[in-house]
Amino acid sequence: MLIDAGAGALFGACCGRLPTVLQQAGYPAETIDAVLLTHVHGDHSGGLTVAGERVFPNADIYLSQAEYDYWMSDDERARAGESHKKMFAEGRAALAPYEAAGRLHFFTGETALFPEITAIPASGHTPGHSFYRIASQGQHVLVVGDIVHAAEVQFAHPNVTADFDADPAQARATRERTLSELAETHELVAAEHVSFPGLGHVTQNGSGYQWTRSLTRGRSPRRPSDPLPRDRLPVIHLSGIYVAGSSASA
Repeated sequence: MLIDAGAGALFGACCGRLPTVLQQAGYPAETIDAVLLTHVHGDHSGGLTVAGERVFPNADIYLSQAEYDYWMSDDERARAGESHKKMFAEGRAALAPYEAAGRLHFFTGETALFPEITAIPASGHTPGHSFYRIASQGQHVLVVGDIVHAAEVQFAHPNVTADFDADPAQARATRERTLSELAETHELVAAEHVSFPGLGHVTQNGSGYQWTRSLTRGRSPRRPSDPLPRDRLPVIHLSGIYVAGSSASA
């Protein structure tokens, strides 16, 4: 299973390397059985399709019903700001060959999609933006999609919104609520727009928050200088999570 699919060819030569990275990690594109989308923005769904063909020919695609309905609505496209209109065409093109093949699956509200993988509504950035909580052997990680775009700003000032938010006020409320909860729980987080490797913890820092990168479970962060403990990597392989959404690595 893969969470999000990167930008594909949409962002030019900087991006589109996810299939190669997965191949190098031992997961050729044809071995991916399911792609779970946090949302349909191009840097998360563009890599599903190249030249109208499915990059992951054996994968089913999962996204919230609200997300699909939004991007397929001509009325919503007409109401969207100029900076958003192009994204409607890109999102539709990314999903089209999977829909034609009967490979799209939708969920509504908090839904257990698979054993120990739960979709959680987190609207604001887009109407159907979703988190995914992955559990294994009593441990868990929360994949938060685009709750944060500019980590250096939005952890310290979670009230700051981005132009790409479909509903800035709701995006702000979702971010503020989620960061507060994560600072309390110290849950391991997978975030797609923070520095590599995109795994860490949220802690309180004055009136705001800060990100501590980590590959450990629980409350004790791993120091950046420590070697990667390959024998302690989670049972769920996380390579696609942080490669897919990172503008530096996708």
